[in-house]
Amino acid sequence: MVVTLVTDFSRVEDYDRFTLNQLFRENIMKFNVGTIDRVVRVVAGGALVALAATGTVGLWGWIGVVPLVTGVVKFCPAYALLGFDTCPMEKK
Repeated sequence: MVVTLVTDFSRVEDYDRFTLNQLFRENIMKFNVGTIDRVVRVVAGGALVALAATGTVGLWGWIGVVPLVTGVVKFCPAYALLGFDTCPMEKK
């Protein structure tokens, strides 16, 4: 098995549409979760995690970690894959 390290990111268009290199190059550190979306994610995720921690709901409640983390870091990988962005446009 041969592993090739890609160091030339200038030719990303030569790869498939959703390769890891392209996703990192185009979307890393670009916030794509807006304020309202962020508040909903943090509240809903925190509530689910709290309910799971107290045993009120089953283990499925720990899935609340996902919206909680994506709300805190203001980046959602699923939004990046699908091309969604709920952040307001930046002023120039």
